[in-house]
Amino acid sequence: MPLKDNYTSSTANVYVTYDLDAPPEHPGPEWTRFVCISDTHSRKFKVPDGDVLLHSGDISSWGYLVQVEAGMKWIESLPHRIKVVVAGNHDLCLDEEWADGGYWEKKAGDSMPLTDVQAARAMVRSEKLREAGIHYLEHESTTIVTESGRSWEIYGSPATPRFAFGAFQYKNKPEAREVYSRIPPSAEILLTHTPPSGMLDMTKKRKKAGCPILTDRLASDDLAHLRLHVFGHIHEAHGAEVQAATDNKPERVYVNAAVPDSLIPVIVDLHN
Repeated sequence: MPLKDNYTSSTANVYVTYDLDAPPEHPGPEWTRFVCISDTHSRKFKVPDGDVLLHSGDISSWGYLVQVEAGMKWIESLPHRIKVVVAGNHDLCLDEEWADGGYWEKKAGDSMPLTDVQAARAMVRSEKLREAGIHYLEHESTTIVTESGRSWEIYGSPATPRFAFGAFQYKNKPEAREVYSRIPPSAEILLTHTPPSGMLDMTKKRKKAGCPILTDRLASDDLAHLRLHVFGHIHEAHGAEVQAATDNKPERVYVNAAVPDSLIPVIVDLHN
């Protein structure tokens, strides 16, 4: 069940409600503070500081180059020394498949040149953004090192099940299995745009909109190091859940970090 209040344990603190002007105090150098956001859709708002910012996609509202550029500029301006970002289904100009033939169609009478797709994909991996601490992930891993010296392996994927017009979508179960088979057993933090099925994925119409193939992958015994999974996509399911530790898996935190309207970023502190 989603957390109705904040959660603390010896290995994780999760804050879903707090005063944005006076966020919880950082627990100290033996912990890493992750600040989780998603589905920002070209919006700018106050975000609490932390060791690592995690953004789970939909940087832009409609996927135009100018919108992605503005979204990344805002992320760059945030105070976190390390920022890890994946794209989402709205971030059309970041998906190279939309460039097939030189154009992709957004709607009748509206198209985007191949050069915009190329520019967007180059921009998110530019040296300028890397120097600003931004790691853009597209079905790949990165290892970050916090100021306290703790290294974390993070894997990110922008993929979602195909439902309507959008980027980075898979059409069927075989495609989904191929996408999520890439999550390495060494991953400690996972960013996806889609939720897993049955976890913070309930729509306003009371339908579970997450991916069952991702759910199966998360249950695999080989993901024994995974401690935090951050996603978004289903705005109304914003929140967090904590899965208890088992004999072979640590306590695991799940966060739907979508922040539409008045919702606030979820803060997750993990003990090093």
